[in-house]
Amino acid sequence: MPEFNAHISSKLPQVGDTIFSIMSALSNEHNAINLSQGFPGFNCSRDLINLVAKYMRKGLNQYAPMAGVMKLREGLAEKAYDLYSASFNPETEITITAGATQAIFSAITALIKEGDEVIVFTPCYDCYVPAIELAGGKAIFAALQTPDYTIDWEGLKKIVNSRTKMIILNSPHNPTGACINAFDLMSLEKILKGTDIMVLSDEVYEHIVFDGLQHQSVLRFPELASRSVCVFSFGKTYHNTGWKTGAVLAPARLTKEIRKVHQFIVFSVNTPVQHALAEYIQNKDAYLELNDFYQQKRNLFFEAMKASRFKGSPAKGTYFQLLSFKDISDASDTEYAKQLTIDTGVASIPVSAFYPNQEDNKVLRFCFAKEDEVLLKAAEKLCTI
Repeated sequence: MPEFNAHISSKLPQVGDTIFSIMSALSNEHNAINLSQGFPGFNCSRDLINLVAKYMRKGLNQYAPMAGVMKLREGLAEKAYDLYSASFNPETEITITAGATQAIFSAITALIKEGDEVIVFTPCYDCYVPAIELAGGKAIFAALQTPDYTIDWEGLKKIVNSRTKMIILNSPHNPTGACINAFDLMSLEKILKGTDIMVLSDEVYEHIVFDGLQHQSVLRFPELASRSVCVFSFGKTYHNTGWKTGAVLAPARLTKEIRKVHQFIVFSVNTPVQHALAEYIQNKDAYLELNDFYQQKRNLFFEAMKASRFKGSPAKGTYFQLLSFKDISDASDTEYAKQLTIDTGVASIPVSAFYPNQEDNKVLRFCFAKEDEVLLKAAEKLCTI
């Protein structure tokens, strides 16, 4: 094909292949154990798979309503009330999306305009900043305080100004596994009082919280909920990230704007999957028992790693464990992650990839959403270093 030589000005000039794609490709090339990309290494419930097949056979294979199957939205409204005492109208305040990333992109695109500032806590998941920049906004970075990755609320007050339009929260937090507490959300509530600042709360790991902690959703705080867009993920909850199904809960005024964007990105989401989830969500144990399921895996991996030269504290939530290699190598975290994949046969993600300035604290992220024998084999390899 002839080469197209017209000048193209990239809207995202700094963006190339993500570190997740790079490390997964390297893992495949060297037949390494892939603890890099955040997806479960086991199948979802057979009952849920059978439900999808049931609704396919029933002929529910055409477009779903733009906002989502009503029965599923009603199930989410009931769940939000049961868990967080938050009342949502499924008709006007709940939207089913093609995964949480699409929900986040749609919300930012709909609500952020040129010149708006959005505060992002770093390290952060990599989809936030590109969405802000594509919307014409400016990301303002606030570093979480190491080693526990907590929010500096006094520092936050200093960067909030008349241009601040939104603050993005993520708890349980990817990549660090940190969790915000009730004090954090009360502090945020005080800072935002009397302002028009919105909150985008990424809560996709809401059911993966450990050691008796309770997930603190913004939905528990009515004043915050009234200005918040809250994003959830069925894929993280039900071990089927490839189905790309999420949800966004927000007040009607915000939902109206988000749906304007949503309808022109995907219009609607996989129909039989939505019907299956609407039925399966009635099985509350499937998500209420998730904490214990993943805590067992965290404990197994962390205990096995105690014999290694890596250091760290057990993750408070998510299915990611951070481990420091400061006592092992002076290499950058990106170079060491690649070296570890090639020489030791275990793939991870360098945490510098989650910082806008590539801050390198010699820390790697390992995903423990894998079969027990895979985690033990990976730990065995890492303990040989």
